[in-house]
Amino acid sequence: MAKLSGLILPLLLGGCVVGPDYSGPPELGQAAPRPTFVRQPADASTSEPELAEWWATLQDPVLDELERRTLVANPSIDVAQARLRQARASVRQERANRLPTAGAQGAAIFADLPGIDLQTSQGSSTPTPTPVPAPSSAQDADTSLRFYNLGLNANWEIDLAGGQVRKIEAANALAAAAAYNVADAKVQLSAEVAQTYTNLRDRQQRAAAFREGLDIQRQQLALARQRFGQGTIPAFTVGQANRAVQATISDLAAADAEIVIYMNALAVLAGEAPGSLDPLLTPRRDIPMPPARVSIGDPSALLRRRPDIRAAERNLAATTSRIGVAEAARFPKISFMGILGIGGTSIGDLVDLGNISNIAVPQLQWGLLDFGRTSAAIAQARSGRDEAEAQYRQVV
Repeated sequence: MAKLSGLILPLLLGGCVVGPDYSGPPELGQAAPRPTFVRQPADASTSEPELAEWWATLQDPVLDELERRTLVANPSIDVAQARLRQARASVRQERANRLPTAGAQGAAIFADLPGIDLQTSQGSSTPTPTPVPAPSSAQDADTSLRFYNLGLNANWEIDLAGGQVRKIEAANALAAAAAYNVADAKVQLSAEVAQTYTNLRDRQQRAAAFREGLDIQRQQLALARQRFGQGTIPAFTVGQANRAVQATISDLAAADAEIVIYMNALAVLAGEAPGSLDPLLTPRRDIPMPPARVSIGDPSALLRRRPDIRAAERNLAATTSRIGVAEAARFPKISFMGILGIGGTSIGDLVDLGNISNIAVPQLQWGLLDFGRTSAAIAQARSGRDEAEAQYRQVV
């Protein structure tokens, strides 16, 4: 009997864990990574690429400064960091929900219960109020109740079906996904800064070439007009030279407009007002070029290190755990409430340490009839898991 009790007690205290256990991401089928990239040249370097500050390989100090400012001050990074803090706080909250709660309380009860003689029932050996016949006068029976209490209360719900365990699993997975989302935001932001900066330097180089070409075209136009005045060339030659000048002026205006657009975009990405980075960006520099050789690794390593794919996988794990949370609602819930305090029928009893009252209230709840609410919640959770799985495949 003692051995049987030793087996049953852990089950009652710890309970089982319902719902499917997460076994990793799904099979990718045709999208599964291969040992090498499809169009990988024979002399490609398969060593792992440098992930931290990859833009440093472009060897542009202005770009390095832009990346530093952007990763410090961009609002999108702040948003991702705030969501990460929320997710981590949610993990702490779900873990705390498994533990009992305790607090202090003060209560005052005033009741008037006609048909029940509280004075008679309190004086008898039976604690339950007893209905009595209607008294001949109002003074014959006391139907009012006053009770004052100060003390401590505690509540604890035993996680029999493991619903709270699944909630903790889901919260941990979402916290990991939030961390990967922060890394993904940094990757996307640094790539956008580098792309915008490269476009800026490209338009500056184009604008410089347009200006040099425009000077030559204007000299050619002046020479064509001079030769036309001397009667050595026809008029359409002058028209061609003039159209070339006007086309170059139009191209130069477009390039100058794009330069302003890219400079403003870089300022916004760095969390600053448009125009604030003009002193840094106006001096013309060469277009940053990648190194002659870049390590590419292999497809499997690529999937393991991409933060967006890892975030999608963690979201899939979280939605799998939510199925167990929904299925736990099918099982009974056992909770305990306890009250320990001092008090009595008068306010003066609150300072009498001899009037100690204690209450223990075990409670069993089991929703036997919910008209399909739990089944619908489980179906919704399973559909959410299917959606997360499809999203994972899409990201890959």
